[in-house]
Amino acid sequence: MGSTEMISTEINLGGMDLNLEKKIERLTLLLRLDGELDMHTASMVRQAIDIEIEKRGIRRVILNLQGVQFVDSSGLGVILGRYKKLLPLGGKLKITNVPPHIYKIMELSGLPKIINFYLDEAHAYEEGRGA
Repeated sequence: MGSTEMISTEINLGGMDLNLEKKIERLTLLLRLDGELDMHTASMVRQAIDIEIEKRGIRRVILNLQGVQFVDSSGLGVILGRYKKLLPLGGKLKITNVPPHIYKIMELSGLPKIINFYLDEAHAYEEGRGA
């Protein structure tokens, strides 16, 4: 069977905190974010995802945003950029557990029109399992 790996990382940049928890199972990366996804933390999230796409051949990324309290244009850019990176590889970016105030920002930016949003991780994993 496929192996599962769990890694937890904390980014602390000048009082701006973001905790990352990574779970890798087969070609799927689950990334749980807790804190602020902004100009101070966006590049680290970008790196965390890109490394897994390039080194491990990850083709599905699930972002659990349940713990995200704030997102700015840099954070939205990271999400959109990872979507665009996965698309030509036949991959998918999925977003789960989005707090209402964060979803409103994403809705205004048009992300739900191109990226699939799910109620929780189980639904995001389930879609695509039978394919």
